[in-house]
Amino acid sequence: MKPPGFWLNPPDAPGWQAWLLAPLGALYALVTRRRLAQPGWRADVPVICVGNLNAGGTGKTPVVIALAQMLGEGGWSVHVVSRGYGGTLAGPVQVIERRHTAAQVGDEPLLIAAFAPVWVSRDRAAGVRAAQAAGADLVLLDDGMQNPSVLKSRTVVVVDAETGFGNGRCLPAGPLREPVDVGLKRADLVLPVGSATARQRFAAQWAKELAGTPVLGGELVPLQTGMQWQGLRALAFAGIGRPQKFFDTLKALGVELAATKALDDHQPLGAPMFRRLDQEAVALKAQLVTTEKDVVRLPRNLRTRVLTLPVRLQLDDPGALLDLLALPPRP
Repeated sequence: MKPPGFWLNPPDAPGWQAWLLAPLGALYALVTRRRLAQPGWRADVPVICVGNLNAGGTGKTPVVIALAQMLGEGGWSVHVVSRGYGGTLAGPVQVIERRHTAAQVGDEPLLIAAFAPVWVSRDRAAGVRAAQAAGADLVLLDDGMQNPSVLKSRTVVVVDAETGFGNGRCLPAGPLREPVDVGLKRADLVLPVGSATARQRFAAQWAKELAGTPVLGGELVPLQTGMQWQGLRALAFAGIGRPQKFFDTLKALGVELAATKALDDHQPLGAPMFRRLDQEAVALKAQLVTTEKDVVRLPRNLRTRVLTLPVRLQLDDPGALLDLLALPPRP
């Protein structure tokens, strides 16, 4: 489902819908607070949680990939543990790219598995135990900030800088899983992802809540693959948190967008859906283009017929991020 428009209203004018739903939002926040009060299990290795306060996509996956690469280059044996949203396997099971499908393990774990070992487990503690047993000396917890089952060594809160914390209300009155001031008390770092302008606006709007919490920014930039995007006529489709970000990136690269299809986040992409997209692309004399996260949800035999635009997180100061994580010496 696409989020309702009033979720993106400014905090000082959240809209009548938010006021009407405020009691339910307060109840949601209370349930989350009580759940977080439960004791968690402490792993034998550092556990870095890459989470968010917002429901839906904020750019966690590129952050997880960037951290896995940076820490791996630093000598850590990094494994990622994910709930596997959208997948059918309860786990714990290690994701194997050529064996598993997005329908089994979720699209994000399948994408991340190209960069580090990934474990899918609905029981996050069981997933971390499996990663440890397989040789991990550091675990990245993909999401799970509001899940108390595993104690976190460090918590990175990822925010879409363009939308920020929305109207500042909790579900269903707004986009938040818990109040901003409550969630940030457990954060070691806030990482807004977006353009420099969007990040400045975010920092100014939420300055009071961000006070005392380190903030480091980053931006998603297209990976240089040699592909000539300028002048390409395309039908672009995406089922991510904010598909418009993807479409805007293509336009900035000089792509002529004959049509765009904004799908629901994690929406299944089977053969029937592909045929409809392909038929429209043929009629428009356009090339199908999508994201890395979307392409893994397509049947393998159809993926070569779609161009993919890969993006990577470009941090303002990677060294500062590693310093703030303050990891212990490697084993």
